[in-house]
Amino acid sequence: MSEPDVRPMTVHDVPAVLDMIRDLAAHHGDTPTVTQETLRRDALGEAPWYKVLVADREGMLLGYAVLIPLAQVQFGVRGMDMHHLFVRRQSRGAGVGRRLIDGSKDWCRRAGCRYLAVGTHPDNAAAAQVYRAAGFDPLPAPGPRFRIRLS
Repeated sequence: MSEPDVRPMTVHDVPAVLDMIRDLAAHHGDTPTVTQETLRRDALGEAPWYKVLVADREGMLLGYAVLIPLAQVQFGVRGMDMHHLFVRRQSRGAGVGRRLIDGSKDWCRRAGCRYLAVGTHPDNAAAAQVYRAAGFDPLPAPGPRFRIRLS
């Protein structure tokens, strides 16, 4: 079986990516409210908020990654957070996740990023092992964070 290509999401991919986002949300017990319109706006619109990469094997999408910009302003350093990494159940264990990670690292380098960060649930030892095997270093937990609702 051929290796999947990792490429940016196109407008034609939106329905399949939306299905995978809903699958990931269900896995985490979340109720997704994202729509095709908001996904198009935020990933493909006039001022994209994030980047979506897909793993495509002969027109079949096997997984996706979402990259969200980060910065260390005081150092003039760009980075990205891999906010989502998802592989369809039937494609797990076949290297698709690793292809998405490698494709994300390549895309980030081309975008002038100096680092790629990713987080996972503390109990998800399998994901932690995958990230370590892909070259990620564990980071200490961040300090307290706060937020306020704007709408």
